[in-house]
Amino acid sequence: MLAEIRKTAEQKMRKSLDSLRADLGKVRTGRAHTGLLDHVMVDYYGSPTLVTQVANVTLVDSRTIGVQPWEKNMIGKVERAIRDADLGLNPSTNGELIRVPMPMLTEERRRDLIKVVKAEGEDAKIAVRNIRRDANHALKELLKKKEISEDDERRIQEETQKLTDRFVLEIDQALAAKEVDLMAV
Repeated sequence: MLAEIRKTAEQKMRKSLDSLRADLGKVRTGRAHTGLLDHVMVDYYGSPTLVTQVANVTLVDSRTIGVQPWEKNMIGKVERAIRDADLGLNPSTNGELIRVPMPMLTEERRRDLIKVVKAEGEDAKIAVRNIRRDANHALKELLKKKEISEDDERRIQEETQKLTDRFVLEIDQALAAKEVDLMAV
């Protein structure tokens, strides 16, 4: 029972951290990376499909993503989907290849992105703390029902706090790395 509460809390905290890392990966820096288009949906014969499932996404150079649809009739749809994805990207087509150049970030835009990243990090910390609160609440319920001893409750609460501290530290490290990445010119 106690191990299950701790394990569940750790799994949820891990998911919060993974979600933050995925969100940070979507925040665009000046450099191109194919993961930027991972969530772009294309209308593929009437059903929304990920662009990575209808095209080959590669890096042409450090500032340009190349997208080559497997079917020629999908070129216009893929280009439109990238443009409409609200990523601030302006793709252009030359033959069978869609080139997606990454615009340069201004100093002001970099600072705005850092604010966004910090807000995402704070949300992740709040999620981790809420998971800790839920675990502690479950422990108090077990103690109230006299299913565990006060010593067990205190021990698991301390373990949960150490777990929370570890994940908050990992969140801070991920934020610091992203901030350095954003400020690099």
